[in-house]
Amino acid sequence: MQTDIQTLAFTIAGTGETIVLDDFTAIVAGYTGRDAAAVQHHIDELAAIGVAPPPEVPMFYPVESSSVSTAPSFAVAGAETSGEIEPLYIRHGGRYYLGIASDHTDRRLETVDIGDSKRACPKPASRAVVPVPDLDALSLDGARARSWVDGRLYQDGTLDGLRTPADVVERFLARTGLGDRDFVCLGGTLPLIGGEFAYGAEWRLELALADGTTLDHTYTITKGNQP
Repeated sequence: MQTDIQTLAFTIAGTGETIVLDDFTAIVAGYTGRDAAAVQHHIDELAAIGVAPPPEVPMFYPVESSSVSTAPSFAVAGAETSGEIEPLYIRHGGRYYLGIASDHTDRRLETVDIGDSKRACPKPASRAVVPVPDLDALSLDGARARSWVDGRLYQDGTLDGLRTPADVVERFLARTGLGDRDFVCLGGTLPLIGGEFAYGAEWRLELALADGTTLDHTYTITKGNQP
């Protein structure tokens, strides 16, 4: 696993309590759809535009822990980068938490190497998280996920189509041998409205859970060599 020393603080919604991760692994899970046929169709579509198929499904891409941040703004080198809302699975001190994050990705680099395209961009995350007493019992079916780019609705749907949080985490742990180490793992996303990437400046994420809790986050991106 690729890691570096980085402090990442979250606030537990409704309590004001803060948790601080100071030595952790960061992972982006890909191809996490629950329907194997639909996942294969997506892989075939990507292959048609030059994106190499993954060696395993789901895939787990290590990123620098310093790339996961609750900061409100970031600068990226590429001109064609875009985000998307994902559930964020967090383990700290043996306890689990749920947040949201954006798998901001360099789409031009994605056609060359998916892992590098993810490592080329930050992974903006919500400051607020909710505790997860039992990961096996956590279901995001029915949770409504939405994202906006420059005020335009970009994604809108429920997370019923994703593998369960426990499934993603168990596969990740089994494949990596991470042991008891703290981690954050982006858990997958839903389709884009219209199916085309947008390369905007302001990104807003929102996840409305079945119990009425809403997690949200907004961040901005400066592209290319702009200051």
